[in-house]
Amino acid sequence: MKRSTIIILAVIGVIVLIAIGIFGWATGMYNSLVKLDESVNQAWAQVQNQYQRRADLIPNLVETVKGYAQHESQVFTDVAEARSSVGKLTVTPEVLNNPQAFQKFQEAQGMLSSALSRLMAVAENYPQLKANENFLQLQSQLEGTENRITVERKRFNEVVQDYNVKVRTFPTAIFAGMFGFAQKQYFQAEPGSDKAPKVKF
Repeated sequence: MKRSTIIILAVIGVIVLIAIGIFGWATGMYNSLVKLDESVNQAWAQVQNQYQRRADLIPNLVETVKGYAQHESQVFTDVAEARSSVGKLTVTPEVLNNPQAFQKFQEAQGMLSSALSRLMAVAENYPQLKANENFLQLQSQLEGTENRITVERKRFNEVVQDYNVKVRTFPTAIFAGMFGFAQKQYFQAEPGSDKAPKVKF
């Protein structure tokens, strides 16, 4: 073989090795983005699961309280409307890429939490209701669900943080932009929750 042929083959071999290395590196980076994106989706599904559990408990709780406090109809209406507005939202993983839809989802859940707080305040005015075993079980389940929601939202925010860091750091940011991996939204505190509530006796 001629020396020039050997040099050309060597150069081609080096180029092929470099191309294979770059392809492997890019594939690994893309796959890590997909894995993190799926982790966000899985964490989102867990949040949704807990919200659904809460939505399923509400009708039973409302019916139990209604039996003792029929004249509190506005509270029952507020709870029903808030639950209905949450149920009307079609929540898919795409919501995570749409800040306005994500904000709307958070607002609807906030309205439901507020309505439930008012319902529980009504229950405090009825000693017989507070002693009702069915009510106590529902109240306990709802409290447990609210705690689970808090835990799942925290986990979701942690997974979103990992994803967002990956998407924003160099050189992954280049590939993320090329393949449509955008930053995800965090759950945030409701407006005014930074101020301590006023308790009146």
